[in-house]
Amino acid sequence: MATRSALINVMVRAADRAARGLRRDFGEVEQLQVSLKGPGNFVSAADHRAEKVLRQELHHGRPDYGFLMEESGASPGHDAQHRWIVDPLDGTTNFLHGLPHFCISIGLERAGEIVAGVVFDPIKDELFWAEKGVGAYLNDRRLRVSSRRQLSQALIATGTPYDREAGRQHYLRQLDAMMDAVADVRSMGAAALDLAYVAAGRFDGYWEYGLSPWDFAAGMLLVREAGGYVSDPGSGGDPLPSGNVLAANDHLHASLRNMLLQAG
Repeated sequence: MATRSALINVMVRAADRAARGLRRDFGEVEQLQVSLKGPGNFVSAADHRAEKVLRQELHHGRPDYGFLMEESGASPGHDAQHRWIVDPLDGTTNFLHGLPHFCISIGLERAGEIVAGVVFDPIKDELFWAEKGVGAYLNDRRLRVSSRRQLSQALIATGTPYDREAGRQHYLRQLDAMMDAVADVRSMGAAALDLAYVAAGRFDGYWEYGLSPWDFAAGMLLVREAGGYVSDPGSGGDPLPSGNVLAANDHLHASLRNMLLQAG
């Protein structure tokens, strides 16, 4: 059985307490007050309630750490080396439509590097967690990315562009190329869970452009600690600065990157 560190326990406790409110709100989804942030990107009262709980719990566990949160933005802490990167409700559109596929995502950045991550699906009660050098886990089971070597057998996840006007044609070219090469493509609407599923071997790869750090910080570490590769598909480097993400196992990553570059 995997032994969680004190740091991971702080993150899990925060996610569990925030999840209680999300489960309640999900059961009353039609009663939520919803405001529109942009096309296909909604924010609800549930986001704000969950973020408040997460901030309180994480601050209680590590009072000197800073925050980067989806709804309230960045706030520095006394410890300039550490900050929490938090999405209180990844998959908000799914949530608001009564689709039970969403999660809480918490990453910890230390001196610019993601060193711990938790992705919690409160409906399926699946806790994905990872710590640098320790591995990635689903509840207490060690995770490994898939071992598939052939693109024709691969199931690939993606996300549609947030900026529909600017990114549509670029994305459609890549999607067309991907559908010709792989077994199938899925768009599930929750980037953190897509990456967690890559870490668990449920998806063989995932790509998306224009994400924010809270969308993928924790999921990126899950994939890496499960033996996979995560990069910016354009530069091949760290995806955190750009928000452009390609994740896959070591057999497929290069082929997927080449395909995206050629189609783009």
